[in-house]
Amino acid sequence: MANATSCPGGRWCERADALLGVDGIHVCSVTAAGSGLVLHVETAETVSGCPDCGVVAVGHGRRQVRLHDTPCFGRPVRLLWAKCVWRCPDPDCPRTTFTEEHALAGPRAKLTARAVAWATDGLQRFDTSVSALAHQLGVSWHTAWDAIKAEAARRIAAAGRLAGVNALGVDEHVWSHTGPPGSGMVTGIVDHTRDANGVVHARLLDLVPGRSGKAYADWLKDRGEEFTAGIKTAALDPFRGYANAIRDELPEAITVLDAFHVVKLGSAMVDEVRRRVQQDTLGHRGRKGDPLYGIRRTLQIGAEHLTDKQSARLDAKLTLGDPDHEVTLAWQCYQKLRNIYHARPERGRELVNEVISSFPSCPIPEVSRLGRTLKQWKAAILAYFDTHDAANGPTEAINGVIETTRRIARGFRNFTNYRLRCLLAAGGHRPYRIKQTNHA
Repeated sequence: MANATSCPGGRWCERADALLGVDGIHVCSVTAAGSGLVLHVETAETVSGCPDCGVVAVGHGRRQVRLHDTPCFGRPVRLLWAKCVWRCPDPDCPRTTFTEEHALAGPRAKLTARAVAWATDGLQRFDTSVSALAHQLGVSWHTAWDAIKAEAARRIAAAGRLAGVNALGVDEHVWSHTGPPGSGMVTGIVDHTRDANGVVHARLLDLVPGRSGKAYADWLKDRGEEFTAGIKTAALDPFRGYANAIRDELPEAITVLDAFHVVKLGSAMVDEVRRRVQQDTLGHRGRKGDPLYGIRRTLQIGAEHLTDKQSARLDAKLTLGDPDHEVTLAWQCYQKLRNIYHARPERGRELVNEVISSFPSCPIPEVSRLGRTLKQWKAAILAYFDTHDAANGPTEAINGVIETTRRIARGFRNFTNYRLRCLLAAGGHRPYRIKQTNHA
């Protein structure tokens, strides 16, 4: 059974008005219904001028408007706003009647302005879903999203959002796993600008369809010369398409190859050598009990992190399963590659030159191929030491936020909505502090 309350001896209740907290809106009565709280509200407007001719209008009754407000006491809230209707007395005025306006809600709105802001803040700052917000508001998914979408687009289009950016990161990811291979790829552009303390507060700047240098280059062109001229550092993974876009559109920027991916190339090389030697010596893929298969994980660990037991086991297994010492040599090359990012800048540069001069001539084909790849990226690898250890780690952190957003939404079918949701969640509005560190 519904319970209705109103202020005895008066039309409005000051305590209820204080709880509602909207200037100019007064609560006439409160009803507890099965679907939540129902508040009858109105304004104190007694005089209004015609918006067309300015003549003082005549009261023409009230029209009740239903609005959904932010939840209160764990229950959805509906406002029944008794809007004043006015009539223009001037017979020559084209305006006959009009309805009062208030910042509470716009024309034909279904949610109050603060309910829209509350729901948009939920998607922007917290890991939640549109369906959860719609349930708390007591509306359908489409009603909630239509209002949130307009507010989110307004926030993202705010002037100055790209101001002050002087470092960029770029990476690709799959936003949709349906359709032909590659059709669900997008390119993410991330702000890597450091603050006065040298900390990167990473934020997503945009998502564009496709994984190509053209996709990145077109985005940079669209930002204009003023934006591109301010970019001093551009980090990326070893993908030639993005490197070409940086070369063409950011000629003054320093291109930096991500340290993690350089080391990852080395770990992949060791694994390729191990698998090949496994086939050559035993004639089959790795199985339980095979010497090299048993140390496949240990080979990926840095030598400085190995315990005495692990080192002894590694030596014993290599002695049994690596007759020509190819895996051993590949592992030593991998360790040397890792040491680049653990050394002081001067020594790091020396190690880069040593790796690039020795790896290509190595008799082990996998090491030689890695050496040729690293030689092509030499300038971008050395740039790591000229940019205070710049890397693409902040971009990977933003990818984590994007993955969380997609997982909570149970996937997306519409790229426009996907881009909007990701920009809202990862656009720099959360208190994330992503410090640039050596993560090799």
